[in-house]
Amino acid sequence: MVAQAIAAEGVDVVFTLSGGHVMPVYEGCRREGIRVVDVRHEQSAAHAAEAWGRVRRACGVALVTAGPGVTGTVTAVANSLSAQTPVVVLGGARPLGQAEQGALQELDQLALMKPITKWAAVCPTPGQIYRFVSTAFRHALAPPRGPVYLELPADVLFGKADPESRPRPSRTPVRTSGDPLELEKAVDLLNRAERPAVVAGSGIWWDGAARHLAAFVETGVLPTFLSGSGRGSLPPEHALFFQHARTTALEEADVVCVIGTPLDFRLRFGRFAAPGLIHVHGDPRELGRNRVPGAALAGDCALVLEAFAEGVEKPGGGRAAWLAHLREAESAWWDEHRAAVESDTVPINHYRLGRELDRVLEPGTVVIGDGGDVVAAVSRVLRVHEPGHWLDPGPFGCLGVGPGYAIGVGAAGFGSTLVCVMGDGAFGLNGMDFDSLVRFSIPAVLVVGNDAAWGEVRQPQIGFYGEEGEIATRLAPSRYDRLCDVFGGHGEHVETPAEIGPALERALGSGEPAIVDVALDPDAMAGHAYRGF
Repeated sequence: MVAQAIAAEGVDVVFTLSGGHVMPVYEGCRREGIRVVDVRHEQSAAHAAEAWGRVRRACGVALVTAGPGVTGTVTAVANSLSAQTPVVVLGGARPLGQAEQGALQELDQLALMKPITKWAAVCPTPGQIYRFVSTAFRHALAPPRGPVYLELPADVLFGKADPESRPRPSRTPVRTSGDPLELEKAVDLLNRAERPAVVAGSGIWWDGAARHLAAFVETGVLPTFLSGSGRGSLPPEHALFFQHARTTALEEADVVCVIGTPLDFRLRFGRFAAPGLIHVHGDPRELGRNRVPGAALAGDCALVLEAFAEGVEKPGGGRAAWLAHLREAESAWWDEHRAAVESDTVPINHYRLGRELDRVLEPGTVVIGDGGDVVAAVSRVLRVHEPGHWLDPGPFGCLGVGPGYAIGVGAAGFGSTLVCVMGDGAFGLNGMDFDSLVRFSIPAVLVVGNDAAWGEVRQPQIGFYGEEGEIATRLAPSRYDRLCDVFGGHGEHVETPAEIGPALERALGSGEPAIVDVALDPDAMAGHAYRGF
């Protein structure tokens, strides 16, 4: 019955780590034709389910056993809550009839999961399985999207029920376009603006709003910056797309329109100099957090942008001076970083790795970012050509998402090629799930930026306390590519910039899961701001 209810929601794969409490669900998946992908840690199962949902714009399922199976998902579930991405965690539990008796793996799992989910419940009888599963999906997918937890005790799963009919989804998609008065205020602000800027985030991807965004910014001639899954919503060569002039725009614009992303630390909590602010978000709780906008719309990004495009006017003069000023800021960034991007030094500079990835990867490649300094550098150089083709953990900053995300994206069959850029610290958290990539023949290429350190913490640590303050931030220069000798797959080790491109091409051409271990300079990112403060 659980498998039938999952199938009714359009889910064709579940991610799990084997457990006896949930055995009946495995059998149900076999009968219903649902693929079961088993991993090496429950955290990876939940990450995989989240990533499957992200690229499908749907809701993935992680199925885990009781006790430590459920607790193993906690970090991944908290990450989904922070990123507002939907996932359904189905957790096994001791039989209801053994409650408070010291049963195997007994734990108050509901109390553990409630603070980090939108909704958490226990299904009390076999006859209510359909209803509880559909309710879980309804909560996960309703704006704001997020993780939910449904507990399925062993005696419920092993019990009997006589359903009258097959399950059906119990939700109706609802899309809202926001308050018409706020829409008028927003359009008026945009039409009066001389130096506007648009910042668009993951809501663009989730609401399928890329073409609406393009129509809006092209009509209003609005310089645009993209973040999160919104990256790629405008092609890199688009005349209104900017990547490196955001600080200039936020400080010098007279109106900033933020769409589909919160005013959190990534946007300086809204504390930028631009006097005018328009904020569009699917979660009304985000509107007014940290800064009260001049116009606020809680709604579907596609619908709101469609209305914006109809109301905004093409400016006289085409904002030529403002666009040229922002292009100058972009050029200044490249002038400042060109030496690092083109560096031939050994060990390799992080930015040079980004350049080589940008040169080698095809436009349809899905790139996962899982790390600190290496991802920060690569993301500034690597161009994203299509919406939804960049995945990172989001504001929770959770390291270790990479292998699980790769499993989820691969199982979804999304993108032409799959690459995960990781730090060596991040790899150590869930790197054993390279085994899962091999077992399920998912040809993801894991590019490990190996500086033998927790670099994003080590550099400010030295800056604050001196060399003697470098504590707990050094790792061994391990050869992560040699895991391929254990699990299979294709391994490459790179020590010079000239070796990066050929190694990537061999890894991508192998058709196998691969690890490309790249020796990076541990001091290359010295002096860069610590983004957590």
